[in-house]
Amino acid sequence: MERVIERCCGLDVHKKTVTACVRVPNPAGGRHQEVRTFGTTTEDLLTLRDWLEAHGVRQVAMESTGVYWKPVFYMLEDRFQCVLANPVQIAHVPGRKTDVQDCMWIAQLLEHGLIRSSFVPPPPIRELRDLTRYRKALIEDRAREINRLHKVLEDAGIKLAAVATDILGRSGRDMLQALVAGTTDPDVLAELARGALRKKLPALRQALVGRFRRHHARMLAHLLAHVEYLDDAVARLSADIEEAVRPFEAAMSRLDTIPGISRRTAEVLIAETGGDMGIFPTAAHLASWAGLCPGHHESAGKRRSAKTRQGNPWLRTALLEAAWAATRTIDTALAARYRRLMRRRGHKKAVIAVAHAMLVIAYHVLAHDTTYRELGGDYYDRRHADHARRRAVRTLENQGYRVVLEPAVLQPAA
Repeated sequence: MERVIERCCGLDVHKKTVTACVRVPNPAGGRHQEVRTFGTTTEDLLTLRDWLEAHGVRQVAMESTGVYWKPVFYMLEDRFQCVLANPVQIAHVPGRKTDVQDCMWIAQLLEHGLIRSSFVPPPPIRELRDLTRYRKALIEDRAREINRLHKVLEDAGIKLAAVATDILGRSGRDMLQALVAGTTDPDVLAELARGALRKKLPALRQALVGRFRRHHARMLAHLLAHVEYLDDAVARLSADIEEAVRPFEAAMSRLDTIPGISRRTAEVLIAETGGDMGIFPTAAHLASWAGLCPGHHESAGKRRSAKTRQGNPWLRTALLEAAWAATRTIDTALAARYRRLMRRRGHKKAVIAVAHAMLVIAYHVLAHDTTYRELGGDYYDRRHADHARRRAVRTLENQGYRVVLEPAVLQPAA
């Protein structure tokens, strides 16, 4: 097999150790191989870097094992061309599994150019990505806490959620705080309702009759305090993200023209893709990387499965949420696409198809420095009519007819 890289190194990375295999030319014209094991502290990684430089190594490859590859990659990326490999794509031959064998295998694949590098964004994007991912984790924590709050109220027989749309709105919070303070009179609690909720006072009084005990008040107090902390943490993180995303404000503005794409979704798009579409050859490559394209598994002329792959879970989740928002927009092509597919394929597949379409749009918006041009809610109806007309003309021409289309003259009504 042809050798592509003369001086390379394969790393098998773990939490406490890094096993390295260097492959370089020897004086006899063959290959010299040397294996060493290093620690993962900063001092040990500096020693690893000096050892690689002493051998004249130019490229280094490692697997993306959890988060343990990050300090190694970041320490070496300034001096070497680092390649991050998907473990699934470079799986070793079964029955030969040791750290030494793994690093030797990675080094051999690298020198023959058989490792496809994963996308590792530059430091500013990595920092933005950490912030957006942590914010998403906090938002999910908040949702779980609200679910626990609902369970506490149900356990106490308080049916506030059956009447109030948002139990953590101004009225709901006042009632919950009153319950924590010891007020259990449903008439007193119902009078705390504000705005449109006051129209439901009779139902509200019935819903607030329950068996609210002391331990319910304690749990409710802890849950409300935690939700308040999470709200504050998300707000502070959003301010940090706002600062970090400022250099990409032009791209953010262009993404904001796409129906369903909120500012928060645009921040995730920039954080996960880097905003530079040059690393993805086509929109299809980006959709595959995000896990928003159909799977491809064909054997003996039969397609076995069309499930989407896992892809980037953070980007995929953000786009699915945006797609669900886009389906509720008025007179847009994305909403029309959802309705068209939902009738034939069901809700889930239709939402995934809309998310795929939104990602393709985002790719072209960012790649060509342009804005989204709305096609209209009747876009697919118009395109279907054009296809049907061309198909009919082609059928007649194949039968030997010459077809000339002229608009019909409508007769005035009698």
